[in-house]
Amino acid sequence: MQQTLNRTRNSTIAETPTGAKTEREKSSFFGIFLQPICKDFKIIFERDPAARNWLEVMFCYPGLHALCLHRLAHYLYCCGVVFFPRFISHLARFLTGIEIHPGAKIGQGVFIDHGVGVVIGETAIIGDYSLIYQGVTLGGTGKESGKRHPTLGANVVVGAGAKVLGNLEIGDRVRIGAGSVVLRHVPADSTVVGIPGRIVSRRQQERLSPLEHGKLPDVEANVIRSLISRIEHLEKQIHILTHDGKDGQIQHKDN
Repeated sequence: MQQTLNRTRNSTIAETPTGAKTEREKSSFFGIFLQPICKDFKIIFERDPAARNWLEVMFCYPGLHALCLHRLAHYLYCCGVVFFPRFISHLARFLTGIEIHPGAKIGQGVFIDHGVGVVIGETAIIGDYSLIYQGVTLGGTGKESGKRHPTLGANVVVGAGAKVLGNLEIGDRVRIGAGSVVLRHVPADSTVVGIPGRIVSRRQQERLSPLEHGKLPDVEANVIRSLISRIEHLEKQIHILTHDGKDGQIQHKDN
């Protein structure tokens, strides 16, 4: 009898599709809340040299607090609860200065460094192991309905004060410089700086560590340098032409 029960149980497990089991795990409380929080906690020690012990990280990192509250609010939001997810989001903004709509989808291992002034819209999607600095906005551009906020791939770095607006696709390993305003899609392995954001590099070998986004190139400075160089070259040509013209006039008077 026991062998029959074991065979029946084993056959039932074998008939269950692996994909369906994975989807159930992802949609469970463990998949939505507990597992990502563990990844969020561990990634802080890898990316922040100021993180010295687990006690400081647990009690003194508002980015982690905001993600914990968001994941709880997102779980309730996915369960169809109407009021408490928004209330938890509002409470998180009051406590941490970080506003994340409960409908936003945030992958695991995400690090919000400092985080004051960060705003993440309802339909925004953030990939795994992305890094977001203070003052970042992942927002919309109007009152359109549906998907209206950006989608960030994995390992994306968004510098302090950067704005990514609209239903944009930001590829994996993209680096967005501090203060940039991104209004167009960005392919993977690109570096974007400026207002509006311009792609200045697409080469993978130029990747920098996540905490060195301040070393990104300055597009405006490069343009100004090229203009100054051009002006100096033209001034030299004018000086040569003017000098040759004066020499010709002197020779003509002597003759």
